[in-house]
Amino acid sequence: MKVKLKMIYWKGEKFWVGKLLEHPEIMTQGETLDELEENMKDAYMLMTMEDVPEKHKVKELSFAV
Repeated sequence: MKVKLKMIYWKGEKFWVGKLLEHPEIMTQGETLDELEENMKDAYMLMTMEDVPEKHKVKELSFAV
């Protein structure tokens, strides 16, 4: 499954810090931008997919509210 998300990031005193615009509760840091990106992927998976098995299916639902 491929997901595209936007990360806002900045350089703090010691680390690069970032959070996901679509999930502002997911925030992490890294010593480099590459490490920040890897940490963000890990944080996203832990926060959103932790209890989902690796082999899973995705189905788009449409309904009126």
